[in-house]
Amino acid sequence: MTPIDDILRDAGTRMDKAIEALQHELAKVRTGRAHTSLLDHIKVEYYGSEVPISQAATISVVDARTLSVSAWDKGMTKALEKAIRQSDLGLNPAVAGDVIRIPLPPLTEERRRDLIRVVRHEVEQARVAIRNIRRDANHQLKELVKDKDVSEDDERRAEEKTQRMTDEHIARVEVALATKEKELLEI
Repeated sequence: MTPIDDILRDAGTRMDKAIEALQHELAKVRTGRAHTSLLDHIKVEYYGSEVPISQAATISVVDARTLSVSAWDKGMTKALEKAIRQSDLGLNPAVAGDVIRIPLPPLTEERRRDLIRVVRHEVEQARVAIRNIRRDANHQLKELVKDKDVSEDDERRAEEKTQRMTDEHIARVEVALATKEKELLEI
């Protein structure tokens, strides 16, 4: 295994993680349909520690515009309701016995445009992260040439591979953007 292979493998892994992070962020952005990942980032106080809501309750989709949350511990219902109400999602949960129902209001055209701006910002952050990884990899390759560990021809070929890898990852980011925008604009 050459130092160049190590640098390229590390860059590829880091670029994959940047795309995973983007997909995680995009899952938080609400489209017109209910989905359980909408609540993933909400934390709730559970026996003295903050845990994701999915570790304290079962989340399910009732219909296209309604989520249902059932606490594993019946005493947690109030804490779950409070956490959902105080989240940045602007949801208004309704408690019915031990079950919390969360109706999702329909998206207005203005709200859809705002969400598209948020999505584009997240996508740009991912592009910048991928380009920074490319820059780091190219810097490491230049260091190898400076230390005379590899030839300039090897460095140039490795930089070309890094650029191809960068282009592939940026294309995946663009696909994620197009998919999310299409979801947001559906009525």
